[in-house]
Amino acid sequence: MDPAAFPDPRTADERVAAVLRHAVDRKLVGTEQPVAGFLDTDGIRASVAALHAAFAGVPDVLHTFAVKASSLVPVLRLLADLGMGCEVASPGELRLALDAGCAPDRIVLDSPAKTREEIAEALALGVALNADNLDELERVDALRPPGSASVLGLRVNPQVGSGAIGAMSTATATSKFGVALRDAGARERVVRAFAERPWLTRLHAHVGSQGCPLELIAEGIAETHRLAEEINATVGRQQITSLDIGGGLPVNFADDTVRPTYEDYTRALRAAAPSLFDGRYGLVTEFGRSLLAKNGFIAARVEYAKEAGGRRIAVTHAGAQTATRTVLMPGAWPLRVGAFDAQGHPKDGAPVAQDVAGPCCFAGDVVAEDRALPPLAEGDFVVLRDTGAYYFSTPWAYNSLPRPGVHGYATDAAGDVRFAPVRDAQTLDEIAAESGTRHADRLTTLSATCATR
Repeated sequence: MDPAAFPDPRTADERVAAVLRHAVDRKLVGTEQPVAGFLDTDGIRASVAALHAAFAGVPDVLHTFAVKASSLVPVLRLLADLGMGCEVASPGELRLALDAGCAPDRIVLDSPAKTREEIAEALALGVALNADNLDELERVDALRPPGSASVLGLRVNPQVGSGAIGAMSTATATSKFGVALRDAGARERVVRAFAERPWLTRLHAHVGSQGCPLELIAEGIAETHRLAEEINATVGRQQITSLDIGGGLPVNFADDTVRPTYEDYTRALRAAAPSLFDGRYGLVTEFGRSLLAKNGFIAARVEYAKEAGGRRIAVTHAGAQTATRTVLMPGAWPLRVGAFDAQGHPKDGAPVAQDVAGPCCFAGDVVAEDRALPPLAEGDFVVLRDTGAYYFSTPWAYNSLPRPGVHGYATDAAGDVRFAPVRDAQTLDEIAAESGTRHADRLTTLSATCATR
């Protein structure tokens, strides 16, 4: 369904409230399932359409989705159906991309620590691979089979600086990613590496993501484009035929506005590198968070409401296990929190300052501190907005808390909400199995064996 065909006059808050009411009615979240994730499939379709529209004038572009942003096979299958490829950074992510039906020639493998076995598998499958460093290129030299279908590239670090969140900035002077171009002799070594390997045809750079301004991202890509021009001029032909320009479009977590947009992104690139889109280079993108973040939310039941030292605290089932970055780095990853009653209706009442805490057994497990919200009570729900990427898709197993169920939803012209399962809630049996129940006696047996020697 094209979401534009049935424009929804409701605000984003009203749409989320409607979905939550339906989810409560269907017991997708409640006493038995106190926390769950929800994904708006119409919103995902619209975000992908906006990405394609922004690059519509580019003759040759492959848009891949950064699987780490939502490592859920049904999500990857939907994205593949919408024309997206996959960017993967581990054997597990590669497996998920293949299981989702993504063709190997639409998969790009990026990782700073690829083993020889991972490289060999990618080359055998025909998956594109970006080497992270010059030593890795030597491994590819030894493992690349004749006539390999894999497009092979090299990641460089343009060292253009950091954004507001250092941990999300990958083009700093000492970043662990890529070949640092401004280090002494590095640029010359990169040029020579290409000159010695005619099969090396792609150049890759990624400046960072959240906290990185568009100007910084564009500067890094422009530097990469200049390096490609230099390499091609040196070898006397267009050996580099494509540029992997990464992803990293920041997300606005302050309100419902989508900013910056993909149009803003391409406008910044055209200003920084006017010939980037002239068709001489194929382009690869690797967006993740910007495609899904605003198309998902977490709903969690309030288990207790209490006070401590004059502070009101709502203890919920959504904490560090589903909002890890927000709990551990609240200044960098603040989330909007909505308050709803037990039936999923927006809470009434004059807002009061209160903390929204999670279930994890450490004092810092607080999702929102000193927020003005209608007073929350047992049985109410909180909604954590803009959590469609990362958050519930890659939970932390702290305290052996179960992974929450994830549900996709779509709203029809009449306002009815339909749900589809994405990931089942984890059971206690599954937690026990992951924790080694099958080997429960092995250590005691080992100790007894050693004692007899």
